[in-house]
Amino acid sequence: MTDKQRRIKALIHSIITYLRADRTLNHGVDLTLDKLEKIDLSDEQLVDIAPQGTRHDKVLKQAIDEIKYSKLQEIARCMALSKDDLEWREDSDQFYPADSDVGEGYRQCNLHSVLIGPDGCGYRHPNFSMGIFMLGPRTLYRDHNHLAPELYLNLSEKSGWRLGANEWRDYKAGSVIWIPSGANHATRVYDQPFISIWCWLEKVNSICKLVHFDDWAEIEHDLTQKSNQDFKYDFQ
Repeated sequence: MTDKQRRIKALIHSIITYLRADRTLNHGVDLTLDKLEKIDLSDEQLVDIAPQGTRHDKVLKQAIDEIKYSKLQEIARCMALSKDDLEWREDSDQFYPADSDVGEGYRQCNLHSVLIGPDGCGYRHPNFSMGIFMLGPRTLYRDHNHLAPELYLNLSEKSGWRLGANEWRDYKAGSVIWIPSGANHATRVYDQPFISIWCWLEKVNSICKLVHFDDWAEIEHDLTQKSNQDFKYDFQ
């Protein structure tokens, strides 16, 4: 095993360890761990692919540096050590149809790295994905859905979420969000970049579909004009 593979393995292990502490507390965590426990994560299955950097490296480093919640420190440490070992990609119409109006903020700064999945840089799996997802500051990740059931582990100090047609709610670092297959969801990012762990439990080749809400333009305007203090937080 190379040093690079060792660092990526440590990052994956730190994520699984955190999720295990939430077992039975969240239905989505239980389902995710059940999937992970059926995947061969032995040293022999580690892949060895060339790293791929990103034009958003400064924002990515900031996002990792701002992971402050004590229970996330092992994930943050492993992520900082392995950041330059990973294959970073932007969504350039990979997850959405080419004519989708995903918003300028999303197009300007979105980033992900697949740790486990069909094209994972740690382990390969045909129908499960786990990785890191980042958005730049003051971004609306517009309402959308997909067939893949999804779990988010929020690493950033705060982020806003609209689940289904519910009101916006803010979530702290360490919170877990479970999104069943086909459920609508959106994320808004405040002054600091947003970073998370995400998992798609199956149907990993499904396409995301936008679900229009009339308040997108208003939210995007507010995100660019207001500071964090101007938003009312309703933490979950």
